[in-house]
Amino acid sequence: MNGILKTIQQQMHKMEAHFVKGAKLERFFPMFEMGDTFLFTPSDVTRTGSHVRDVMNLKRMMSVVVIALGPAVLFAMFNTGYQANRAISMGALPLDGWQNKLFEALGGVYDPGQFLWCLLLGALFYVPILLVTFVGGMGTEVVTAIIRKEEINEGFLVTWMLIPLTLPPTIPLWMVIVGTAFGVLFGKEVFGGTGMNFLNPALTARAFLFFAYPAFMSGETPWIAADFQGVDGFVGATWLAQAAAVPDALANASWWDSFAGLIHGSMGETSALALLLGAVILIMTQVGSWRTMAGVTIGTIAMSLLFNQIGSETNPMFAVPFWWHMVLGGWALGTIFMATDPVSSAYTDTGKWWYGIGIGVMVMLVRVVNPAYPEGMMLAILFMNMFAPLLDYFVIRANIKRRVARSAA
Repeated sequence: MNGILKTIQQQMHKMEAHFVKGAKLERFFPMFEMGDTFLFTPSDVTRTGSHVRDVMNLKRMMSVVVIALGPAVLFAMFNTGYQANRAISMGALPLDGWQNKLFEALGGVYDPGQFLWCLLLGALFYVPILLVTFVGGMGTEVVTAIIRKEEINEGFLVTWMLIPLTLPPTIPLWMVIVGTAFGVLFGKEVFGGTGMNFLNPALTARAFLFFAYPAFMSGETPWIAADFQGVDGFVGATWLAQAAAVPDALANASWWDSFAGLIHGSMGETSALALLLGAVILIMTQVGSWRTMAGVTIGTIAMSLLFNQIGSETNPMFAVPFWWHMVLGGWALGTIFMATDPVSSAYTDTGKWWYGIGIGVMVMLVRVVNPAYPEGMMLAILFMNMFAPLLDYFVIRANIKRRVARSAA
């Protein structure tokens, strides 16, 4: 293996002469540099003592987040296949299109009790979305890097993994490409690229798709990877949507099923358990801020208890307790992986608390007060993204004021 890597590295060094400044392929140096630094350690290193060195660089940080997303990705594929198999077992028509043909060619049996078959069927929907997300996002990254004559960084790696988790399994693939390109371009690149953006690119992509193509992102039909029309007793709407429309809709629902993730919803948001495993990894490695997560939790609980006390006969969402809000919709995914984005969130420790509390309060306001849009987590995070720099500014000014007063005393 070392011999193979050494040979590849030697070939890369030979190719580098064609991409350096003044060479014929100078314009495409960002593409060469991306592949070289992805496989090997960059040859340019700091040799003086004027820089702070840390083992946790951008590439390692992104790798930790991807590892933390692993449980959610696996469960996303399983639950997508499980829900499709469940619909088919209740009498729905077989799947149409290439997914069904490939599944049958592999000897698949429609059985929701078989873990591997559910995982395989779900992968037939998740993997294509993941691949076209890479095409749309990385293509946008490469084009902007070539235009700016800058290096391509690893910032898209996490965005690439997050966007498919925020989408329903039946969304057309061309929409995924358009939405991803929009999110990367207008959520990050127009502000200068990774580290300069104040909006979360993955949520920007989802927001664009939600408002541009609402029929494919909301309602009953987007959440099941099968044709279940005409099947008695099978409801495609998410539990959160049912809770907003029908009083006591959650009375006969299982909280544990929702916590585990065996419900309808965007592929990566259903399992709070899988996302919680990722939270443990982020907190232990100090990549994700526990202060932000705790702040979102505090804000959600406080506002939920307040709404529970107010009550409303016309809006059933007022009666939904906080422990249900935490396992429905994108609350867990947003709290653990979106709100903790180190670029678009608050930077100071105190600012992270207020930033998280603001998200928790805002998500409850959107979910409860506006029953026409029962989700809320996406809008709450994007809203607080815009206020994160302001929160840090006031925290820093307050710290300076205290130090000046302490020095004067």
